[in-house]
Amino acid sequence: MKNDFVNGKILPSLIQFALPVLFALCLQAMYGGADLLIVGRFSNSTHVSAVSTGSQLMQSVTSAITGLSMGTTILLAQKIGTGKRKDAGEIISASVVLFSVISIILTVSFIVFARPICRIMNAPPEALEETVSYFTICSVGLIFIVAYNVLGSIFRGIGDSATPLTTVAIACAVNIIGDMVLVAGLKMGASGAALATIFAQAVSVMASIFLIKRRELPFEMKKEYFSPKSKNLHTFILKMIGLGAPIALQDLLVSISFLVILAIVNDLGLVYSAGIGVAEKVCMFIMLVPSAFMQSLSSFVGQNEGAGKPGRSLRAMVYGMGTSFLLSMGMFALTFFHGDILAGIFSNEQETIVQAADYLKAYAIDTLLVSFLFCFSGYYNGCGKTGFVMVQGLIGAFGVRIPVSWIMSRMMPVSMFRIGLATPCSTAVQITLCFIVLMITLKKRRA
Repeated sequence: MKNDFVNGKILPSLIQFALPVLFALCLQAMYGGADLLIVGRFSNSTHVSAVSTGSQLMQSVTSAITGLSMGTTILLAQKIGTGKRKDAGEIISASVVLFSVISIILTVSFIVFARPICRIMNAPPEALEETVSYFTICSVGLIFIVAYNVLGSIFRGIGDSATPLTTVAIACAVNIIGDMVLVAGLKMGASGAALATIFAQAVSVMASIFLIKRRELPFEMKKEYFSPKSKNLHTFILKMIGLGAPIALQDLLVSISFLVILAIVNDLGLVYSAGIGVAEKVCMFIMLVPSAFMQSLSSFVGQNEGAGKPGRSLRAMVYGMGTSFLLSMGMFALTFFHGDILAGIFSNEQETIVQAADYLKAYAIDTLLVSFLFCFSGYYNGCGKTGFVMVQGLIGAFGVRIPVSWIMSRMMPVSMFRIGLATPCSTAVQITLCFIVLMITLKKRRA
């Protein structure tokens, strides 16, 4: 379904687009959570720790790829908003070329350096081999992860959030079946979970290509667009990098900040390592609503900025914040007061559940705050101010989150709740920065 974002009522249009994005993110969370859930039920803490560390590494890579692909989403949305079909087709061609090169470089690098990377992450000694195995297998299938995210960015750029929902639903189902066969049935542990993951990604990419061929798209594609001699190929690649690189760098460095926290916690022992791994999977679910509005606003604002309607973009951000905050209140209550129940879904070891629940209390606070931060980020990304989004993200990650978590980890007795408080502290600082920039921007517009 292609949505017209530049006309009609804002909130219904925004919600109509955000709902499929939300469901797709939910399925992606289930997709990632299925590995840990089934490994936690049919293996031990060693395999849970391996999946926790390995999947967090892959999530960092995926976040960077998703951020870079936002350059495609933003640029494509702006061209669709101005009705330039030829430019839109050339943007997609440039995106395919760019990400093909990136996927090859990353795949080779990660396979070669898998063990040193896992050692840097302070993977517990008893879980090191399983962690290396999980990360290596996932790296082999990295090309499918890249392809899936690029295809998703294209669909979001043209205002279609329903097709990515379909493909991620297929991937989720295939991954769960694969986990049940390889982990529960064949007892392959973390390695089985990794194999199920890359196979599911491959199936989702094939499904996306199949759906693209069966529908009419608001752009034209020609073979010559892919040629190195194409006059616009290099131009659009540079534009996409200019828009997407700041987002990718921010997402990567923010993910690295969480990896640093994971390394800090890994150093505390196997139980703490497994506990934060379980908590992070739960966090993927409780952050779904704000994440959906962030992605939706990037496309919504991009089209309206391209159509010369900045006031409509601003109102969409405000509507997104209000709706996201109201829906997140339920997640806050569930996570803060019943985090042990949520953690128990992914593990049957009591010590792991206790540490995860303690960490989740801090994240419950962050659930409310990111309702504002994520909508700010979606708005600024759609406006093309990706450089500022990067800067405020880095300030939050390296100026607040890492120092606070390190300080808290050194306080005795060790408290996962105190370590987790680093995240809402960081979010509060970032919201303040976003608000200051918004006031400056509005003042300039009025002048």
